Amino acid sequence: MSEVLSQSQIDALLSAARNGEMDISSSDKDKSEEKKYPKYDFYSPKKFTRDRLKMINSVFESYVRILSSRLNAILHMACELEVDSVEEQRYFEFSNALSERDVLTLVHDTIDNSVDKEPILLHMTTGIMLSMIDRQLGGSGEIEGEIGSDYQYTDIELRLYQDFMHKLTDCLASAWKNYIDIDFKFQKVEVNPTLVQLIGMEEAVVIVGITIQTPVSSGRFTICLPGPMLSDVFGQMNRETASMRQPNKHDSEEIMTNLRGSDLEIVAELQHITLRLEDIYHLHVGDVISLDQPKDSKVFLNIGGKRWFDGKMGVFQKNKAVQIDETYVLSELENLQNEGEKQ
Repeated sequence: MSEVLSQSQIDALLSAARNGEMDISSSDKDKSEEKKYPKYDFYSPKKFTRDRLKMINSVFESYVRILSSRLNAILHMACELEVDSVEEQRYFEFSNALSERDVLTLVHDTIDNSVDKEPILLHMTTGIMLSMIDRQLGGSGEIEGEIGSDYQYTDIELRLYQDFMHKLTDCLASAWKNYIDIDFKFQKVEVNPTLVQLIGMEEAVVIVGITIQTPVSSGRFTICLPGPMLSDVFGQMNRETASMRQPNKHDSEEIMTNLRGSDLEIVAELQHITLRLEDIYHLHVGDVISLDQPKDSKVFLNIGGKRWFDGKMGVFQKNKAVQIDETYVLSELENLQNEGEKQ
């Protein structure tokens, strides 16, 4: 129900309108909702569609499920992993967030065997990695104080870091298995990534962010997928999909060869007749059941419970046989074609 104004409120509104204190046009504009349009960066256009990013998200949803069970077995404690972001960026946005003390893991895929191809980059925050290393060495995994970005790994910690990331790399192939047959090979760890340009600064990459939560620590696991690698993956997936749609002549011939050698039951049906249970109970050897059909009436041949042929009963080489006169399937197809032409 609309609100009813009092006389004093009406007088106040009229007075404000006469004095110009109330801007009626601006109030109407404020009430109308402004249309919001998404901003598009023409300087760095997007290379991958939303559907592609959703597919990547689905791949790494499978990856975190596999990785979660793997970490539970390695660390002997409950680990919760979740994909919190999958977005396309320029490589410099990922590179600028790294510090001199960060450690990157370089992984190569087997979809392209070129020597100078861009690697996949894996980055684990220092706090969660030190907690996992401590847990593997028999500790509780608790880290005293905050670990700053200036922390430098020791040689032993780097060796354990390398072994740990090698295990995480082994799980990648299983995550992609539902989409494409691809394998990943651990290459090395890069201690100071700011001094090495691994990917072109303006190159499009897809950054996958995964949060890791344990009872004693938490951190972030980031995966940087280079654009050329993803383009190769999507290209191969499109080719495989197109080849699956095209009929394979060799497969068709093999299927027909197997069908030709298979057994198929054919039932010759003389006629249907209905008998009462009382009549069947009193039947004896030598009794005759009348089919109410002439002796030269048609015999129906059924295949798979469906009528395919009509024929006549006869004898062939002293054996009972049925001579086929008419094909029901062909006549049904002709009738359907005639009805379609009439329509």
